[in-house]
Amino acid sequence: MSEAESTTRVSADRLRRTAADVFGWEALRSGQLKAMEAVANGRDTLVVMPTGAGKSAVYQVAALCLPGPTAVVSPLLALQRDQIAGLLRHDAPEGVAVNSDQGRRETAAAWEAVGNGDVEYLFLSPEQLEKDDVVERLAQAAPSLFVVDEAQCVSTWGHDFRPAYRRLAQVVERVGRPTVLALTATAAPPVRDEIVERLGMRDPAVVAAGFDRPNIRLEVRRFQEEGDKRRAVVERAAAEPKPGIVYAGTRKDTESHAAELAELGLGAAAYHAGLPAAERARVHDAFLAGDLDVVAATSAFGMGIDKEDVRFVLHAAVPGSLDAYYQEVGRAGRDGEPALAVLHYRPQDTGLQNFFAAQGPAEDTVAEVTARLHEHEEPVALEDLREETGLSRNRVTAAANLLEESGAATTDQEGAVAVVEGVSAEDALERAAEAARARRLLERSRVEMIQAYAEGTGCRRRFLLGYFGETYEGPCGNCDTCEQVLPESRAADPDAGPGDGLPRGGGTTVVHPAAAAFPAGSRVRHSTWGDGLVLSEDGDRITVLFDTVGYRTLSLPAIADQDLLTALGAESAVDTA
Repeated sequence: MSEAESTTRVSADRLRRTAADVFGWEALRSGQLKAMEAVANGRDTLVVMPTGAGKSAVYQVAALCLPGPTAVVSPLLALQRDQIAGLLRHDAPEGVAVNSDQGRRETAAAWEAVGNGDVEYLFLSPEQLEKDDVVERLAQAAPSLFVVDEAQCVSTWGHDFRPAYRRLAQVVERVGRPTVLALTATAAPPVRDEIVERLGMRDPAVVAAGFDRPNIRLEVRRFQEEGDKRRAVVERAAAEPKPGIVYAGTRKDTESHAAELAELGLGAAAYHAGLPAAERARVHDAFLAGDLDVVAATSAFGMGIDKEDVRFVLHAAVPGSLDAYYQEVGRAGRDGEPALAVLHYRPQDTGLQNFFAAQGPAEDTVAEVTARLHEHEEPVALEDLREETGLSRNRVTAAANLLEESGAATTDQEGAVAVVEGVSAEDALERAAEAARARRLLERSRVEMIQAYAEGTGCRRRFLLGYFGETYEGPCGNCDTCEQVLPESRAADPDAGPGDGLPRGGGTTVVHPAAAAFPAGSRVRHSTWGDGLVLSEDGDRITVLFDTVGYRTLSLPAIADQDLLTALGAESAVDTA
């Protein structure tokens, strides 16, 4: 319980009244209420809820039962703008933002409003919190709640890595250690563990709502030629009910897809980080207003977007993980009406994601930062390291994070970095290289998991939910593989619901007897790869997350014949509020 919190426990009834009186929400979902209770009573909380399940409501309501302002770390300016606009639609306290788009006068006015108690919510990007003056101003405001939105960014790597996310634990300490609330739409169990660890959360309540979105039809279309795939994406986007989103792998592809759709007479636009901020804002607002049929975008678009009637999400390229894929898919059908998610897949496409998975701090960057750290007897502020090395903020922060992750460096309560006593520069580089190798293996294994999803023949919903640690018997009857098998009993009944009459697994999948020895959630030891956690079972296969090599899908017959796995027992239970 935080120091600033009253000793009087905040009741569920009070939270319900606050939600109704201030926001007009007469009913709260059970997951929302559980999370609100934990937060309002000063307990660190991780909330894992699908897109559209109302995660923002957790901090919006709980904050009003806590003294002091609420700091909300939000990764995108468009998302911050949406969140502030959402508050204005209710009889709620106002919110302000501090970001790079603002002038000095607007920034000063925002801080003044926070200091005077005129606003409850302060939105900042993680990069803003790398600045000492911003952290000092926030500490003066004495926030009672520190919210990390899109918390899965804490666990990301690769080309879209946001290293500032990994230093938020130090910021929390520097601003007085308020209650921490982490929000994410998709996080497999190991990602949840990493979020808790990297944010320094203490005895957190974990509220994980069900991931199943049965109204979204799941499909995979496989191709050999890039041209065939591109045509299929455009044709499907043109044919389906609107509005929709097409996710492409590169900025160039977003622009070409948007141009082709516009030639067909559709209202289409591209969205990517290379566009001017004003153009990104225009596309974002036009899509929300219903003025565009389709947006062709990179992964940044749609994060936190408040639009319920998206009818389709088409992927023209393979995402970097199933975590990213399901989050993007979840932007469809938030109104509960039928929606469509199609992954257009070529085996060759995983090469780009494997390249991205190999990205990380360059060796020369780590070496330069390590050398500078060893020149100092005292901890060094990141800003000083940037000045001394001449490197960018992201590169220095990423290198410092890697050195800390490898155990070669530490960060003090002021956010300054120091080498661990007794660790030479050579040892530090070796440790950092090993940590980077382990991270690359994990990220590549995540790419392999989405490849397994695309090439699988069982129920796609069962595979996806199993990845997130959720048991689903299946078949769902609302994916392409389930509908390939239509027994006579089901075909004869046109009114049969999804899954009725279909064999388990969406095909002829039969559960192997060895599956009983390795249930989901159990720890196992592989003869070569060491210890791991069983995530899911799919007929004659199980998926295991190994501590050393990442995700692997294993054949149960091979396990039984070669005695590859040893059961170690159940994983310790997650504390779920």
